[in-house]
Amino acid sequence: MVYVLSLILKVKIMMKEFFKGHGWTIAGIVSGALGGFLYWHFVGCSTGSCPITSSPINSSIWGAAMGGLVLSSFKADKQVKKEK
Repeated sequence: MVYVLSLILKVKIMMKEFFKGHGWTIAGIVSGALGGFLYWHFVGCSTGSCPITSSPINSSIWGAAMGGLVLSSFKADKQVKKEK
């Protein structure tokens, strides 16, 4: 029982660190997917011949990719200073 609780605590700490380090990218993916779906819903493609906006899945995937790429560029780089 103690092992299970310690394992749960370790996983919780790891998830917290992951989301802390990749928060902007995750926010970009979620907002991009939502934006892609909304673009399909309100603008879309009336003929069905548009490869990206013809289906909500394609629009959401492309929106998620673009949102993740854009917001991941705002991620601060941690630089290790070397002392001479």
